[in-house]
Amino acid sequence: MSDSPEKTESSTRAYGRSVGLLTIGVGLTGIFTYAYFLIASHDLSKDSYGEITVLWSAVFITVSTLYRPVDQLLSRHISEHIERGETDVGPVRVAAKIQAVLALAFAVLALIFKGPLENGLLDGNEVLYWVFFSSVLFYAASYYARGYLAGHQQFGLFTTLILSESVFRTLFAALVAFGLLSGQSWVAMGIVAAPLLSLMVVPVAITRRSRREAEERARYAEAHGESPEDVDQEEKEAREEFSMSHGAGFVGSVFLIMFSEQVFLNAGPLVVSSVEGAAAAGFIFNVLMIARAPLQLFQAVSTSILPHLTALHSSKDPDAEKEFHHSVRMVLLGITAFTAFTAAVVIIAGPKLMQIAFSDKFTYDRTGLLLITAGMGLYLAAVTINQACLAQGQARRASIRWISCAAFFLVWTLLPFISDANLRVEIGFALTALLLLLLLFVIYLRPKGIEEDIPVEGSSEAIEARLAGLEDASP
Repeated sequence: MSDSPEKTESSTRAYGRSVGLLTIGVGLTGIFTYAYFLIASHDLSKDSYGEITVLWSAVFITVSTLYRPVDQLLSRHISEHIERGETDVGPVRVAAKIQAVLALAFAVLALIFKGPLENGLLDGNEVLYWVFFSSVLFYAASYYARGYLAGHQQFGLFTTLILSESVFRTLFAALVAFGLLSGQSWVAMGIVAAPLLSLMVVPVAITRRSRREAEERARYAEAHGESPEDVDQEEKEAREEFSMSHGAGFVGSVFLIMFSEQVFLNAGPLVVSSVEGAAAAGFIFNVLMIARAPLQLFQAVSTSILPHLTALHSSKDPDAEKEFHHSVRMVLLGITAFTAFTAAVVIIAGPKLMQIAFSDKFTYDRTGLLLITAGMGLYLAAVTINQACLAQGQARRASIRWISCAAFFLVWTLLPFISDANLRVEIGFALTALLLLLLLFVIYLRPKGIEEDIPVEGSSEAIEARLAGLEDASP
């Protein structure tokens, strides 16, 4: 790592370019995702729409929890190996094995528990069960592709992949709206078709990468006076060196964070559905869209801020640490301004705008909308501080805070402290976001609480941390 001010400025510029590219892609993805639910809300009955939101929540809790750790394992270790001038074949193959095991484990468990899933979670709808089953399996390939593209910094194809998913999903809802298809089942089919059809970009990425690797292998052999067989032997040794035990602690920490995040963002509709039915789940899902849309857009910032902050934290430039905290403050100020603007809109016309967006099947309470708005701002701030903590090497400590807050949120929403389940979720969302922010902020202020978590300068862990954060938009 260079310690020159020029290097720090270059890192900042690269961070800005990454944010710009990903913001466009994730922003368009959010718009199409919003359109999918807007169309479904208008075309389906309250119960049918509520079942779609439950299906969506179940799919994305599952895929984000199961597959995002492998996604980030790929992006980190591929980037690390490329940075070192080594082959990426080790992490690529190990990650493929892990992802295959996870997908197979899901398939077996989902078939064993078909009855409870179909009859309990999905109200006896067999079509929705098979959509759930198939979409989770297809997303295994999609998330693997995301990690592969992110690790090779192929952001154009990365953006194409996530954007095409949302476009294909929305297309099915649009075909129902125009009368070319009919019914809830075809709207649901968009959820399973999205990851399958979006994988069309993967052959392009693999072909391009394979051609580049062949050229690099030939140049390497020529420069070092080695034969192709010698290069192949080095690749074999690299594969053996990178075993499945590598990165186990990191994967475990990310797993806890991803699981906690999905509980925090998606458990509300599932809990409300079990207590008050599918129609009520559809209502709270719509309310939480106030938080979901900005959270999806913010992924562009959270994806690129981690390597930027880690580079600053590891730099020997005397101004780097100051720039580190300045970057965090600037993001937090932007979040504060955006939250204040959203709150003003909600106060002026929130309930009416929600009915325009999601039809007048539901009546929205301004207080509940403001609670979700406050929770959105607090959660975005918590994600920012979390990235700063990871840049400081505090993955384990952060994961413990996330899982603790997830448990708190579940207890709060399940126990009838407040009789109205919707209000209970709205208050719990804001309260848990505040608790998470405070707990992570303590780590941010005191990053040396667990000395082993701090990467030694120049170690593989330090390189991993610097290259982390290339994860894509939630589906």
